Amino acid sequence: MSAKILIVDDHYVVRQGVRAILAERPEWEICGEAATGEEAVDAATTLRPDVVILDVTMPGISGLDAASRIIALGTGARILIFTMHESQRMAADVREAGAHGLVQKSQAARDLILAVERLLAGDTFFAIEPEVQPDDKKAAKAAPNSSLSSYASFCFARSCFV
Repeated sequence: MSAKILIVDDHYVVRQGVRAILAERPEWEICGEAATGEEAVDAATTLRPDVVILDVTMPGISGLDAASRIIALGTGARILIFTMHESQRMAADVREAGAHGLVQKSQAARDLILAVERLLAGDTFFAIEPEVQPDDKKAAKAAPNSSLSSYASFCFARSCFV
């Protein structure tokens, strides 16, 4: 299935890493890149991507705010949040913003292609589920903290330092 994908992250090296992973699917076109939330909204308006892969923490408006604005455009773009933040609270915030999926940067090699496939099929993808009731034992388990080493491993593993 062909698709147009917009990559949004304030770090060039991360955008290149995402490109490298998505290159496994030659029928997917990277239609553009952006480095801020504002640029993401503008690019989504003009490029009309099928999927927007969107970082959370960027200069200017956050990725979550940008996600809400892009959805409000009514273009039908599916929003995949791509973040280093690993928590059930983040998953809840992503859902609240209206985004369709969440992939942790530390798990990109494993999850990114599957997540995009699911979004293109009209489904959602959440590697971390939002918090459930506090009396639920699963909610009591804390999500592992992200670490720079796992993020660096992602970059090195995907040869994004070109």
